[in-house]
Amino acid sequence: MSFRKDFLWGGATAANQCEGGYNAGGRGLANVDLAPVGADRFSVITGKKKMVDFDSQHFYPAQNAIDMYHHYKADIALFAEMGFKTYRLSIAWTRIFPLGDETEPNEAGLAFYEDLFKECRKYNIEPLVTITHFDCPMHLVEKYGAWRSREMVGFYENLCHAIFNRYKGLVKYWLTFNEINMILHAPFMGAGLYFEDGENQEQVKYQAAHHELVASAIATKIAHEVDPENQVGCMLAAGTNYAYTCKPEDVLAARKADRDNFFFIDVQSRGEYPAYALKELKRQGIELPIEDGDLALLKAHTVDFISFSYYASRVQSTDPKINEKTAGNLFASVKNPYLAASEWGWQIDPLGLRLTMNDLYDRYQKPLFIVENGLGAVDVPDEAGYVSDDYRIDYLAAHIQAMKDAVELDGVDLLGYTTWGCIDLVSAGTGEMKKRYGFIYVDRDNAGNGTLKRSKKKSFDWYKKVIASNGEDLTN
Repeated sequence: MSFRKDFLWGGATAANQCEGGYNAGGRGLANVDLAPVGADRFSVITGKKKMVDFDSQHFYPAQNAIDMYHHYKADIALFAEMGFKTYRLSIAWTRIFPLGDETEPNEAGLAFYEDLFKECRKYNIEPLVTITHFDCPMHLVEKYGAWRSREMVGFYENLCHAIFNRYKGLVKYWLTFNEINMILHAPFMGAGLYFEDGENQEQVKYQAAHHELVASAIATKIAHEVDPENQVGCMLAAGTNYAYTCKPEDVLAARKADRDNFFFIDVQSRGEYPAYALKELKRQGIELPIEDGDLALLKAHTVDFISFSYYASRVQSTDPKINEKTAGNLFASVKNPYLAASEWGWQIDPLGLRLTMNDLYDRYQKPLFIVENGLGAVDVPDEAGYVSDDYRIDYLAAHIQAMKDAVELDGVDLLGYTTWGCIDLVSAGTGEMKKRYGFIYVDRDNAGNGTLKRSKKKSFDWYKKVIASNGEDLTN
């Protein structure tokens, strides 16, 4: 047996992609609510197009999503039927603090998540909770400039006090920020950042990043003080970078691309800014807004484990003629001629997962947790409404085998594995419903039409078998 006996098998979702109920129970408006489906989505999530409220020209899928807000008990029962040991979900900040700067939390929001966590516990499912999965209250965006403001650290600290105390004994595993490095690639979605004309965007991004890193350290401190049993992790959008050739310049480009990602986790795991990053920031004229006590705080309160998403590896080239790009979770890279790709152009590389695991474990020597991995595909139900998603089974089986090799052959310490979108949900990148990841089909289309009926795909029973065998039986 290669995986530990208490290995945490499960699935993952995010509040803004599955809950819906955007104005229920006193919930306030968040940045992620305002990302429409369609041509304008990319410009909104990257902060290039300013959108501060809903309009009649766009459809906003997060408003209702798959309405897990009203269906969570039935959905968790399906997760339990698959044998989930853990369920990764996120808290919608604006359910707890609708504006973000209140002194007292919203009881209806606290009660909703308490009931949800108790429902998980009823089935012996361990909640794995992301404190913010791209959520930022729009009130904080408009009044304070979101994470560019130091005041955000205090508002986030209030959120942490509220949830750590309320859910003590219900939640043990916490993640401070989802894909924290996404602030560099989708700054409005990642941190609520808009930019003014002529503004130094890189300065703003790294200023906001410093505030998030300080907030992450404070969250880790509070979590351990409230309950020493709490385990706090960081979360990285990961994927190893290959050099397109053995040309030294290409190798250096790949190394630099990896460092751009490692930067955040270096701080959260090692407790200090790496020398290479400080040198690069100085060359760019970027000044970090470090206040007295920040560096000591970062050093004293590092994370307990490293969690990450993995969908694809990436390729770097310094040759301007090599310009065929591929998509991949907002990370464009040179196309790898040796790899197949999904319908959305994300290149499929199971061995890249093993390499990524080794890169992270060698670098940090802390337990790893794979909290997102999966295949987005168009699922077409047959006349009986059944989806035979062998393509998804093949993808997941290959990636589970790769992570098994990393554990069994390479000695990587792995806590668990949660597939992304275990139930169909709204895509973060495109806002589509037709880009499906789940073991459970949800009758909902890109325009919000459908009955919301849940039905099991072929992969449902396959994953149930994988979990029951602790990853030993991957056969289809």
